[in-house]
Amino acid sequence: MPPRKRATRASKKAEAAANEPVAESAVEPTTTQLEENSAVEGAAASKPKATRASKRGTAKAKEPDSKSKPEPEAEPEAVETTHPDEVESTEVEPAEAETAKAEEPTRKPTQKPTKEPDTPIDVPPVPGPQKEAAAPAAAPSAADRMARFKALQARAKSSSDQNLKAAAAETQRLSTDASQLTALRRKVAVTSHKILKAEVEDAGGDFERKRAWDWTAEESERWDKRMKKRAAHRDNAAFQDYTQEAGKVYKKQIRNAANLAGPDLEQYARDKLAAVERAAAAGTLEIVETADGELIAVDKDGTFFSTAESTSFADNRPSKEAIDRLVNDQKKADEAALRKRRERLAKNGEDADVTYINEKNKHFNQKLARFYNKYTTEIRESFERGTMI
Repeated sequence: MPPRKRATRASKKAEAAANEPVAESAVEPTTTQLEENSAVEGAAASKPKATRASKRGTAKAKEPDSKSKPEPEAEPEAVETTHPDEVESTEVEPAEAETAKAEEPTRKPTQKPTKEPDTPIDVPPVPGPQKEAAAPAAAPSAADRMARFKALQARAKSSSDQNLKAAAAETQRLSTDASQLTALRRKVAVTSHKILKAEVEDAGGDFERKRAWDWTAEESERWDKRMKKRAAHRDNAAFQDYTQEAGKVYKKQIRNAANLAGPDLEQYARDKLAAVERAAAAGTLEIVETADGELIAVDKDGTFFSTAESTSFADNRPSKEAIDRLVNDQKKADEAALRKRRERLAKNGEDADVTYINEKNKHFNQKLARFYNKYTTEIRESFERGTMI
């Protein structure tokens, strides 16, 4: 413990020298001293660990001296430790003064005095909307949650009902044959016709006359003509040869074209008038006025009206609408042929042998196969293998 004893002796000498100015300054403290004391208070409050670090520094600084000059042991004297709050006292302990002197070269590079501002720093207040945004959203009440749950349940129930109705309608549509519906409607119409005819005849009236009241004369004539034509072609419905079948298809196409568009009579009249004017300008056609004032075109050499040898039709250029109509008709014919082919393949399969020319012939072949296949199977297989020859 020799270093501590030496520090106490030196502190006694420093105490005598330090008491005089402290006492003088304590008599009449000036404004400057008061300001320095307040600054020391602030520094002490902000750095409460300064004295402990200084004591450690002094102990380390005096270790070499104690090693070089060993002294006899002496009784350790009590050293008063100062609290950071007591730094403001006018009397300075000599041991602390000596440690402060020893610590000055080490404090300068490491610690930088911070000057606290005299005026307090104003913190800007946080605006109200931000506080409201930061606050958690209010939880929905039980009534709101229940209402939302009820709405979701109603929506799910309506969706389920609609799906069931759509599924039932689709199932009914797929399970119903369109041909059977058509036949059923036809039977209903025939039955209603017979019932009405029986009622009129029982009343003593003329059924055909009463029926004609609902139609015009033109409509009645067209209907009679149609019925007569149907009766004439009733026995001619079966396939006979390809020429007759092609004629039927052609007539059907002409009939459909007439129903859709019909001949353009206005365009025909315009083309005819233009041809007459060109022929009159060329001199092959002479315009003669009659006594009534009517104009008549006279063909001098017979070149205006077309004959079997004329080639004027080759100069005809059809309109864009006529071309589009022809293309659409051809597309419809191709689609009908493909539809029939798909139906035939769906019934018989792609690998099935086509041994018929129409549906009626197909049914007849099936009847023959039902009775004679057991006799003709071996013969047909032999023909296919070529062993029969």
